[in-house]
Amino acid sequence: MGRIAILDQQTIDKIAAGEVVERPASVAKELVENAVDAGASQVTVEIREGGIGFLRVTDNGSGMEKEDIPLAFLRHSTSKIRSAGDLTGVSSLGFRGEALSSIAAVSMVELITKTREQTLGSRCYLEGGIQKSLEEIGAPDGTTFIVRNLFYNTPARKKFLRTEITEAAAVHEIMTHLALSHPEISFKVIVNNQMKLQTAGNGSLKDVIYHIYGRDVAMRLLQVEQKKGPVQISGYVGKPEISRGNRNYENYFVNGRYVKSKIIAKGIEDGYRTFMMQHRYPFVCLELQIDGTMLDVNVHPTKMELRFSDQNLVYDLVRQVVQDTLSGKELIPEVTIGRQADSKGAIQKSVSERHAERTVSEQQVSETEQKAEEKLPLEKRWKTPAPAKEPVTPQDKNLDYFMAEMRRRVEDRHRQPSPSVLKEENGYAVSMPARAEEQPKAKPVLVREKQPEVKPVPAPKMQPEQLQLFDGRLLSEEAAIQHVIIGQLFDTYWLVQYADKLYIIDQHAAHEKVLYERLMKELKERTFQSQYLSPPVILNLSMQEEQMFLQYRHFFDDMGFEIEEFGDRAYAVRAVPADLPGIAKDDILLELIDSLSELPGNISSESLLDRVASMSCKAAVRGNHRMSVMEAKALIGELLTLENPYNCPHGRPTIISMTKYELEKKFKRIV
Repeated sequence: MGRIAILDQQTIDKIAAGEVVERPASVAKELVENAVDAGASQVTVEIREGGIGFLRVTDNGSGMEKEDIPLAFLRHSTSKIRSAGDLTGVSSLGFRGEALSSIAAVSMVELITKTREQTLGSRCYLEGGIQKSLEEIGAPDGTTFIVRNLFYNTPARKKFLRTEITEAAAVHEIMTHLALSHPEISFKVIVNNQMKLQTAGNGSLKDVIYHIYGRDVAMRLLQVEQKKGPVQISGYVGKPEISRGNRNYENYFVNGRYVKSKIIAKGIEDGYRTFMMQHRYPFVCLELQIDGTMLDVNVHPTKMELRFSDQNLVYDLVRQVVQDTLSGKELIPEVTIGRQADSKGAIQKSVSERHAERTVSEQQVSETEQKAEEKLPLEKRWKTPAPAKEPVTPQDKNLDYFMAEMRRRVEDRHRQPSPSVLKEENGYAVSMPARAEEQPKAKPVLVREKQPEVKPVPAPKMQPEQLQLFDGRLLSEEAAIQHVIIGQLFDTYWLVQYADKLYIIDQHAAHEKVLYERLMKELKERTFQSQYLSPPVILNLSMQEEQMFLQYRHFFDDMGFEIEEFGDRAYAVRAVPADLPGIAKDDILLELIDSLSELPGNISSESLLDRVASMSCKAAVRGNHRMSVMEAKALIGELLTLENPYNCPHGRPTIISMTKYELEKKFKRIV
């Protein structure tokens, strides 16, 4: 074993850089966060070669004094905190003082900065963490960082970087999160001289979501605004139809900082539990404002992780906020006929990707037209632009509208420019000029006697949208009077007509939801009834399962279970809730106990009920079961009383709809 020696400063900086600077996206994140802390209202990030060869961050923040520039590139130098006590309430994004020294250690850095009070700015150039020059220069207010040749002196790190496209995508993702967390700042991202992201900086989070994710997502958002104790939550949650197979659409920020937290993610997903299918993940964009004394942000050098002093408070509040926001909204999916749509409801492409595709397509068309034009003779290359056509609306294709328009044009064509009078002749009105000298040779024009003008009623614009009858909701007491139950399809689905839509109700999913809501109500009112089992169900538990069961045993008792010891780690289930007789199976009960281990810390009775709800389908009416019309009416009547009748406890839709417009298009009644 070798002798112990102290490493030199350059080696120390390169080792430390490995904790902070992993790729160009890490550099962009640290520099943009510094710009935000400096009070910038405009930040521009420009990269080339995936950010490996060139990365520039420009802001209009407060800038730096010339005397502070050499200190800024030293390790653990910062303007954000002064002592360890400041860590308990730090509100800035950066504070560790490692970013600039780590970036400079593995790249060539050029810094141009100027404060508002200074007449001239300063320029500093470093290579491998060593300052090469520091001089005065003319510059605008703010700071510009230019980072070149990342990892040029650490080839072992550089070879692990991905392709330029992948690294550029990582930079774009980081900037997306920063734009969502700070809608009051205007961000621009330029990749290889092409604008990939631009936000207005007007403070509207919904506008930022529109620019990043597109209209399809922005149209399906529900606003969130709630405060409880030291925690305030605001932002938007997406309707369940916006879902993905991964967590990429889960955006949440704590005090303006983008983080990854299992506690928050669990609260969000449990809030969606009864609204969304399993293994699907929602779209959310939530900002959590929490008292700094409840946080520990000094967990990891990249500051992507943090700890809460009261995890249960954060989890319960996030779950409840999401659940309350989704409850009470009509979330009936509308199906379309003959359209290429993602059956899982996932939005596949962001607006920036679609804009890039559209730009490439338009460029290809333009190049094709240009080549074709170059082949023509010179005198034929100049074209007079065709007059713009008025947009065709559905009423333009209506026959009555067309005939009325033709009559109006005929009348306009025969109308005289001078004032005229009408004289009756043989049942017709003869149009004559008021003064003969104006048009001495004009012949009388026979026209039908003008009847009282009846303006044709233009056909309404047929668009697949919810008809605003009463409150526009299928499941309301006013709308129930207008329901027309057509019948049962495949012994599973009930067809109901309401207004200009056809609704299809899954009797199995609807009955599941009725049982679940009934159980929820009984839990809150403590009015459970038990159904005794003969013989009882015997559960043989492992040590971990027994410990989990004993920890939450009082919840089982509150819900109507009667469970007693039956030997060494064996328990006899003698009674279950009366509404859930189908749950009385050993494998289902063991699955319920095992699922409790996924819940963080101490859980509430409602959290446990969410687990029981996934078992409630065992007692529900199955598909392929013929129901009478009276039973169907009773089931729909019970749906009217529920808080969220649109999804079963597993997230499957109970009702889908189809518009009259879609059907008429399919039968070619509307072209």
